[in-house]
Amino acid sequence: MKLRFLGKNSTPGDSPTLYATDQDSYVVQGWKVYANDLLMQLDVPAGHTVVEVPPELFEHLSKDGVPAGQIRRFEPPIMLVTEQGTCVLQGPAMTDAEALSQMRMPDYETCIEVPKPSITALLEENSGPDH
Repeated sequence: MKLRFLGKNSTPGDSPTLYATDQDSYVVQGWKVYANDLLMQLDVPAGHTVVEVPPELFEHLSKDGVPAGQIRRFEPPIMLVTEQGTCVLQGPAMTDAEALSQMRMPDYETCIEVPKPSITALLEENSGPDH
């Protein structure tokens, strides 16, 4: 799998990063979630993992031809929004050796792969049923 760097939201010691893949998906690199109070709210299936990222990370979608904007829908793959306003996402753990070799990831971070439509749908208003 080939990755294309879209952007990162860095502060000293932190580096959530967003990549586009050559397989119609995004790779979201973020902080590993260890907090039991968060994990207890989730049903994490085998082969999946959980990452936490700032919502501003998704502004980098504009570099993939997606209109930049705010997250407007908080639904899977976003599972929770923390009190600090960060997004907790759940998805398949990245295991592709080629993709992982293209990344710089500290020990306290991990990444998930999610289909592009799952991420881009979060930027759309949920207009509800037609009236």
